[in-house]
Amino acid sequence: MQYALLAYGSQRATGVDSQGIDPAIAAILERPAVTGWIRLHADESATTVRPGQDRSLITDGPFIESKEYLAGVILIEADNLDDALAIASDFQDVRSAGGIEVRPVLETLLRGA
Repeated sequence: MQYALLAYGSQRATGVDSQGIDPAIAAILERPAVTGWIRLHADESATTVRPGQDRSLITDGPFIESKEYLAGVILIEADNLDDALAIASDFQDVRSAGGIEVRPVLETLLRGA
């Protein structure tokens, strides 16, 4: 089953920088269970589209204000939630801040899988 690991962090801890990815995180991303991943720019780069009365309302910034923001998404294959949580724990063990939300992916909605 596929799971999405939603990695949250503070701008200071997980913002995109010129040094690239921490080697400990890179080693986890290279595991066969990891099927894809993306890093996101800091929340200041976000633009949000919401419904308006006559047309969509476009605003600068994230959808909600928070001390943490979505820093990246990692897709993994795991036999069950316990296995997915073990991989998420491995990621969390090498991160300096933030949390990782684990969600099963609705496989019927996957494209190109």
